[in-house]
Amino acid sequence: MMQKNYKNLLKLSILATSLLAIHSNAALAQIDMNEKPVLVITNKAMKPTNTAPIYSRPSRAPEITAAQVAGEAYMEQGTTVVGKRIETLSKDLFGVQNTITRLSETLRNVENRGQDRAASYYANVATINTQLQTGTTPGNPRLITKLSNAQSDLDTLSNNVADLNSLAVEVSEAASRSSYLLDTIRSTYNLSGAVEEDHARLAQLEDQVNGTVVSVDRLLNDVNDDITRTTSYMASERNNLRTLSLGVTDGNLYGKSLANHPFSRAPQSNLLQQASYGSAPVAPMQVAPSAPAGNQGVRPLAKIRFDKPNVNYEQPIYNAVQNALQRFPNGRFEILAVHPTAGNAAQVAIESTRSRRNAEEVLRTLTQMGVSLDRIDLATAPSNDARSSEVHIFVR
Repeated sequence: MMQKNYKNLLKLSILATSLLAIHSNAALAQIDMNEKPVLVITNKAMKPTNTAPIYSRPSRAPEITAAQVAGEAYMEQGTTVVGKRIETLSKDLFGVQNTITRLSETLRNVENRGQDRAASYYANVATINTQLQTGTTPGNPRLITKLSNAQSDLDTLSNNVADLNSLAVEVSEAASRSSYLLDTIRSTYNLSGAVEEDHARLAQLEDQVNGTVVSVDRLLNDVNDDITRTTSYMASERNNLRTLSLGVTDGNLYGKSLANHPFSRAPQSNLLQQASYGSAPVAPMQVAPSAPAGNQGVRPLAKIRFDKPNVNYEQPIYNAVQNALQRFPNGRFEILAVHPTAGNAAQVAIESTRSRRNAEEVLRTLTQMGVSLDRIDLATAPSNDARSSEVHIFVR
């Protein structure tokens, strides 16, 4: 009986082991199916078949309207390559415009500073001229101080010229940048990948750059005009200040070249013997056409006889000199002081001095008319035919 029970227990153990092995194999098989199912056996109902894709033809295309073609859908904003380049060009233009504004402000400051210094310079010069005209002492310390202030004003104006030159360089660089922007914008029209709005923005940008180019050109012209005008002004005023300095030193308004009697060392001329006057008397003012001196029978351009006070010769002299400069642009003028020889030695000396003074007056008149002293020669000559002091003007 015990042996029979033992056999039954053994069979049950073997059966349990078999069932456990089968269950483990089924679990492993289920895991494999989850990872990569090949065949799934289920008792669930299958989903119904969708026949719409099979019987959907023919289908109706959506209707396209004019509003869709030219409306907001077509004009929808987008970023293009040309649009990005336009943004860069706009930033560059903004930088150029800022530079022009800054340079314009700098030019106004330089011009205002120059005006202030010019006004100060002329105030000092006017004080010196006024005091010299009314009479003063040689080397007056007050006038020397004014002269030093005027020289300082001219030095400041000279610094303005240097500032203007630097400004001209910066304006030229801005002009180059503006021209480059304009060329770049015009070449951008030919780029592919742009929309209509890009070309509209390009046109607007091109107009702005054209206006900027005009502003730069105007600014550059103003700077160059200021440089030319200030440089010429400086050269002229330095010469005037040099002459004024001599006037302050000597206490005389006309400076060294006029106050120290320039005819005192003037040589005698033989033009009086060469000139053909005939037997007619010399009029108070005669103007005749003249050829450059050195020819046979040379005639003076003008003859002035100082036989009475206040001889009005300025207007005829101006007309004669103007005509001579038109005919002989490179001609030189010789002022001949003629004095009579009749009478004793004292009378001749008096007449000689009077003729030199009259010639100095004519010299001042010519320089005030714009004739440079470098183009004027001085000479003296006695005349047996002269009855009073005379001044003759020749053209060489």
